[in-house]
Amino acid sequence: MDTALSEICAFIEAIPPFDLLDNQTLENVIKEIDICYLRNQNNLPPDEYAAETLFILRKGALSYYSSEEELLGMYGEGDICTIYCHKQNTTNIQVRTHEDTLLYAIPYPALQEILKDSPDVIGFFENSAEQRLQKKMATVNEEAIIASSLMNTSIADFYHTPVASINHKCTIQDAAIKMTELGYSCLMVLDGDITVGIVTDKDIRRRCVAAGLAISEPITTIITDNLTTIDVKSSAYEALMIMTSKHIHHLPVTDQGQLAGMVTVTDLMNHEGQNAVNLTSIIHKANSVSELAEISKMLPKLQIRMAKLGTTADHVGKSISAITMAFTIRLIEMAEKLLGPAPVPYAWLAAGSQARQEQFAHSDQDNALIISNDMKAEDNYWFFDLATFVSDGLAACGFIYCPGDIMATNTKWRQPQKVWSRYFDKWVDTPSPKALLNSSVFFDLTTVHGDASLLESVRQQMLEKTKRSSVFIAHLSKNALQLRPPLGFFRDFVLVQDGENKKVLDLKHNGIAPIVDLARIYALSEGISATNTIDRLKQVAGTRSLTKSSAANLIDAYEFLSMLRMQHQSKRMQSGKSPNNFLSPKDLSKLEREHLKDAFKVIKTMQDARQSAF
Repeated sequence: MDTALSEICAFIEAIPPFDLLDNQTLENVIKEIDICYLRNQNNLPPDEYAAETLFILRKGALSYYSSEEELLGMYGEGDICTIYCHKQNTTNIQVRTHEDTLLYAIPYPALQEILKDSPDVIGFFENSAEQRLQKKMATVNEEAIIASSLMNTSIADFYHTPVASINHKCTIQDAAIKMTELGYSCLMVLDGDITVGIVTDKDIRRRCVAAGLAISEPITTIITDNLTTIDVKSSAYEALMIMTSKHIHHLPVTDQGQLAGMVTVTDLMNHEGQNAVNLTSIIHKANSVSELAEISKMLPKLQIRMAKLGTTADHVGKSISAITMAFTIRLIEMAEKLLGPAPVPYAWLAAGSQARQEQFAHSDQDNALIISNDMKAEDNYWFFDLATFVSDGLAACGFIYCPGDIMATNTKWRQPQKVWSRYFDKWVDTPSPKALLNSSVFFDLTTVHGDASLLESVRQQMLEKTKRSSVFIAHLSKNALQLRPPLGFFRDFVLVQDGENKKVLDLKHNGIAPIVDLARIYALSEGISATNTIDRLKQVAGTRSLTKSSAANLIDAYEFLSMLRMQHQSKRMQSGKSPNNFLSPKDLSKLEREHLKDAFKVIKTMQDARQSAF
C-alpha cells in the first residue's frame, strides 16, 4: 500500500464502524474511495456523484438543512454523511459545505457488497441515531437477562476442600460427633480411598432419629450411595440447578473423576448474600444504628458486583432504592420504639432519585413528612424527634444530609396534609423560579412508610391541576430546557472542568437530568402518577404529549446514559475513589462515543420539539 493510501487507511480505520473491520476488508473499502474537494457553500452531492454515495468528511465542515432551510446540524472531521446512501432520503434534506471541504466518497452499492459479511457495520450506515441506540440497548438488555452471578462464576470459587470424611465402619454416633466437632452438615463416607456414599445431618434426623434406629448402627445404614457429583469446570449456576432439581443440599465436586471438594446450597446462597433481597432481610433484623451502618458498607460492593455482571442500570437503581427504603423503615421502627407510637397518622416521604427508584449507592437524602390534619401543635415535637433520629441514622449509613436541606428535619417539609395541598396549588398556580425548583423535587414524591393515602389524595388533586395548566407546563418546560446535552457545533462533546477532573462530561446534569425532566413534564401533562422515569415514558407513550417511537428513543437514551454512569461510578468505587458523574470521553471506546453522541442527539431532538411546542 503506497503512502497516500496508507494515510487514508489510518484515518478511516479509526472511525466507527470501520474500526470493526479486518485488514483485508478495510483495504477493499479503501480501494473504492474517491477523493472529492468542494469550495465553500457548494451543495452535496457534486454532479459527478449522482449515484448513491457515502461521504466521509476528511477536512472542513458541512451544514445540513431542512426543506425550510432550518439548520439541523453540522458535520465535522471524521463524521460520516449517510444521507445520500439512499435516494429516497434526500427529498427533505440539503447538505452544503460550510467552508472549503475535502471528502472521501464511496459508492454505496460497492460498499454494501464489500460489507455483505459484516451486518453490524453496514447496519451502522443503514440506521438512524435512534435505531443504532435502540439496537445497542436491546443487546445490553438481552445480556442482562442471561447474566447471573452464579452463571458467570465457576464452581471452583465455591467448593470446600479437603472434604471431611469418615470410615464406612464407623457408627452413626461417630458421624454425628465428628460433624458436631467440625461444624459440618455432611461427611463423605470412604472405604479406603473409595467413596461409598455421603451422610448429612438430614440423613441422621430422618433415617436414624425419626426411624428409631440405634445410633450404634453402622453409618452405611443411613448413607446416600448413589452419589450425584459435578465437575470442577462447571458453573455455580449448574450446581444450583442440579441441587434444586434433585432436592439435595450437598454436592461433591470432582476433578478428572476424583473427589476434589464439596459445595452446599448455603455456599451458593451466601455468595448472593449481597443482593437486594437478602440485604433487605438483614436490615430488618438489625437492632441498632451501628448495625445498620455496618450493613450499609455492603452497598457499594453490591453496585460494583451488579455492574460487573451486566445488570441494567434500571435494575440497579430499583435495587439500591429498595435497600435505602429498608434502611429508612428500620430506622423509623427504631424511632417509634424509642419515642412511643405516633400521636396521629403520618407518612414518611422520599423525594428525588430514591422516589423515582433510580438511586445509586450512598446518594444524599431527600425526604419529607406529611402528617394528618388532626395534628396538634404539641405533636410537632414528636415528629421532629422522629425526623432527627431517622435523618441522623441515614447519615450514619452513608446517606449524607441534603445540601439543600430537603429533609423532614426542616419544618417546611414536615407539615400537615392541608399545608402540602397549599404548597402544590401555589407551585402550579404561580410558577416562580423557586416554585419550579420545588416542583422538580417534590413532584416525584413516594411514600416509604406510614399512611400512603395522605400523599395520594394530595397527588391526585395536584395532577388534576397540572393537566389543565398549560401555563405551568410551559414554565416547567422552559426551566427544564436549560440543561442541554453537551454536543458542540460539530457534533463533538462540550467538556467541563471539575476540580481534579479535566475535560469531562457531566453525565447526570447534561444527559440523565434532561430526560428525567422531560418524562416528568409529559407525566404531569397527562395526569400520570408514576414517578420512575422509564415508567413515566412507557405510560405516556402514544398520548398527545409523546409518540410511542419518541418514548422508545428516550428510554434507550436514558438506559444507555445510566449504564455509563453506573459503570463509571463502580470503577471509581472499586479503585477506592468516591463515585461521581464526571466521565472522560477518553475512557470510552470509539463505538461507545458514537452511541453517546446518538443518545445526546435523541435528547436534543426531543428538547427542540418541546421548545417548539411552548
